Amino acid sequence: MLISSAYAQAAGGGGGFDLIQLTPLVLIFVVFYFLIIRPQQKKVKEHKTMVDALRRGDRIVTSGGIIGTVTKVNPGEADVTLEISEGVRVRARRAMVAEVMARTEPAEAREKSERAKPSVERGDGSEDFYKRLGVARTASAEEIAAAYSSKSGDAKSDEAYDTLKDPVRRKLYDSLGHDEYLAHLKG
Repeated sequence: MLISSAYAQAAGGGGGFDLIQLTPLVLIFVVFYFLIIRPQQKKVKEHKTMVDALRRGDRIVTSGGIIGTVTKVNPGEADVTLEISEGVRVRARRAMVAEVMARTEPAEAREKSERAKPSVERGDGSEDFYKRLGVARTASAEEIAAAYSSKSGDAKSDEAYDTLKDPVRRKLYDSLGHDEYLAHLKG
């Protein structure tokens, strides 16, 4: 015959499994897992945690762009009731919640923070800045200035006025409370 022995050896049917041929497929799967699958799983888990933590009073945005306040959450159901305007309530699927804009404190945490914020004078001589100036917490900047002008010259009134006249410092004072605000200034 005319077939050479070299040709016969090269065309031999070595039907064994070659791991080198499978390596590109494994690498492609690894890249897909770390760049696509894993981040998606993480995002789904975060969304589920956010939706499960919804409670009445939370301000949310749906995936359709509707902004509303949660008025009713039924633990076993897949929907929540939103108030999107005064007197206008709609039901939305929990899965459609895209973002929580503002969270409300749980009732027990709110009660603890109210008990922790002293509003009366204590034995150490420090008292609430609003009481020092004799104004309500809802007082306007003009009312605070008028109250201060009648009590100026007193170091305690000066400190109270300096805090309450600045909207940023006043907001911080209101959110932290008297003692924590003073500790924040020192630290």
